Amino acid sequence: MDLFEGTAPETGVREEAPLAERVRPRTLAGFVGQEQLLGDGKPLRVLIERGRVPSMILWGPPGSGKTTLARLIAHHTDADFFQLSAVTAGVKDVRTVLDRAHIARTRGRRTMLFIDEIHRFNKAQQDALLHSVEEGLVTLVGATTENPSFEVIPPLLSRCRVYVLQPLDARHLQTILDQSLKTDPWLSGRSVTVEDCSRLFLLSGGDARRMLNGLETAIRLSEHAPADPVTVGRAAFDAAFQQKQTRYDDGGEEHYNIISAFIKSVRGSDPDAAVYWMARMLDGGEDPKFIARRMIILASEDIGNADPYGITLATTTFTAVDYVGMPEARIVLALCATYLAAAPKSNAAYVAITEALEDARQGADTTVPLHLRNAPTGLLKGLGYGNEYKYAHDYPGHVVPQQYLPDDLTEKRYYRPTDNGRERDIRERLNRWWPEKKR
Repeated sequence: MDLFEGTAPETGVREEAPLAERVRPRTLAGFVGQEQLLGDGKPLRVLIERGRVPSMILWGPPGSGKTTLARLIAHHTDADFFQLSAVTAGVKDVRTVLDRAHIARTRGRRTMLFIDEIHRFNKAQQDALLHSVEEGLVTLVGATTENPSFEVIPPLLSRCRVYVLQPLDARHLQTILDQSLKTDPWLSGRSVTVEDCSRLFLLSGGDARRMLNGLETAIRLSEHAPADPVTVGRAAFDAAFQQKQTRYDDGGEEHYNIISAFIKSVRGSDPDAAVYWMARMLDGGEDPKFIARRMIILASEDIGNADPYGITLATTTFTAVDYVGMPEARIVLALCATYLAAAPKSNAAYVAITEALEDARQGADTTVPLHLRNAPTGLLKGLGYGNEYKYAHDYPGHVVPQQYLPDDLTEKRYYRPTDNGRERDIRERLNRWWPEKKR
């Protein structure tokens, strides 16, 4: 029997459960989306087929299938499944699951621990998992909507594989909608016509759970008697979602459009536009730390040495946002965004590292000149390591011209300071020190 087909669905879902829970797929054959992970020959599918599923972090937007996928992996690998929410669970709850995992192992059973919103676990809670994950007592599956590189402690992250789930597109949502109308007992017993599916998908923001529960609400608002045909469309969807338009679909296309508009407004030195797009993100429920992280990157890439205080302010802003939280964090974010927007701009550092990386990847000569090499032993000194090196602090101004680049790259100029802000002073200083490298 194919792993992705033929196993009987699990039962026991309550009739009063939301539609998204009632139609949650019970086999991988019914799972929609994430073909990059579960398609034929794709990494996660192969691991499941071989019964060698590692601990992992599922990173993706809401409604992309993280919880469903975790349950299906446990089912198909015949593992005992425990689910905790990082919002309400603590170290005690984790240890209770680990105690049960010890008992299960003596019986030859495997245990999967699924932690929803694992980014909300603090360091101590994440530390409590390390030993058990490392020794394989439990297979940890953590779900997060946040970048695990920032939210999961490095020791735990190094013991897990990170799988990125993509937002569901209209094709995926249509398939889920069609399946739900056919398989849910409450829906399949009614004559339901769904008009303006694009409106439903737009309001859902790529979140399948939000789409299904919104659909159910729209139908319940529209129906009169079980035997009556029901037609739901734009008006019913707007009423069900209690909004006239998608303000900010976190994780969907509009999410990327608005953060792009914000970054480009700061880069373009328009503080008014920057504050507006930031307000759109905050009003839509965006994590303020996401915005703060983007400003750290922006300060490095687009402002750089034209105003080196920019990255200091951006980094401090991230810390302050983490300390105070919303709603006060909005003031800190606005302070930083307006400063960065009004600051002089330079992408010279960004251009420099981009060009240097390109040379490195193209196989440029990276042999270190002899006078720059370390000579910790007499043998290496005898080979000329470190000979004729000039110690900068022994020279006027603590600067001494000598060759620092490899032989084949001596004519390269990666860093070309602009005429903006403090970078003008940097350019003039470098030109005094290196007149042959006029920038």
